[in-house]
Amino acid sequence: MIRFLPPSLKNYGLNFLTVLALVAGSLAPGGALAAGPAAIDLQSAAPFTVLATSTTTTTGGGIINGDVGLSPVGSQGIPPGQINGTIYNGGPIAAQAQLDLNSAIIAASPAQLPGGINAGAELGGLTLPAGVYASPSGAYAITSVDLTLHGGPNDVWVFQMASSLTVGVGRQVLLTGGAQARNVFWQVGSSATLGTSCAFVGTVMAYASITMNASSTLNGRALAQNGAVTYNGSGGTLPLPAAPLFTQIIRTHGTNATVTLQTSPYFPLTLQTSPDLRTWSSVATNYPVTGLSAFTNPVPAGVTARFYRAFLTPYP
Repeated sequence: MIRFLPPSLKNYGLNFLTVLALVAGSLAPGGALAAGPAAIDLQSAAPFTVLATSTTTTTGGGIINGDVGLSPVGSQGIPPGQINGTIYNGGPIAAQAQLDLNSAIIAASPAQLPGGINAGAELGGLTLPAGVYASPSGAYAITSVDLTLHGGPNDVWVFQMASSLTVGVGRQVLLTGGAQARNVFWQVGSSATLGTSCAFVGTVMAYASITMNASSTLNGRALAQNGAVTYNGSGGTLPLPAAPLFTQIIRTHGTNATVTLQTSPYFPLTLQTSPDLRTWSSVATNYPVTGLSAFTNPVPAGVTARFYRAFLTPYP
């Protein structure tokens, strides 16, 4: 039998996520039901807060938590001291991220997700449940008042627009009911502009350019397929991935335990163990590229139970 520790013993830190479990057997996979489509698989583009082709620029924006990439090699104008992550200017990692971004844009398109809901071209003032939304005019704007997305932590929103996304000065995208920024996707056919002092949420996947104006914030990603990212905002950070889920823990007839986790790929994953919830030692750290990771942990003879915890590190 596996028993998860109560929520009071779960640690959700600023830069990492931790889940604890008590080992005494195995657990069948499970999870909460989600509304809306499946989340868009960003693959290797997932660790990038900023991804562009031609240029990245700034006039003094705030810290970017996450990787910054250009492919092919271009003009990388964001100072390294402003980036809490890795800079990839050209090279195979950024090139693969661009290929995976192209796949993600296709996956979020009307061709792959048809029948999008018509909620009007102006999203300000609306409260929207999870689902796929398609702009009737080809553009989306949040300019009059704020947009609210209401749903659970596994619900997904995809917004499709053939042309532009415009967010007005001071406007916000508000998440209520447990909705998570990692599950919000904006598929933009041309360019996106985030207005001064706005607070935006979600992954912007634009065919052309993305501009964050002064004092704007982004809890998400600015991923440009064929253009520049201008980052003048006061803060940008990757949305926290889902906490790792222990799907199976099995003690074999020997002295090994096999621990399997469901996890968000492309983020460093660490598994640790403890005999008493006070002293922790690492079993392994890896960089999964699939949603399941398995670990083998030697268990000393005579030990009948031990604790495990796992955490992802979205950025340094």
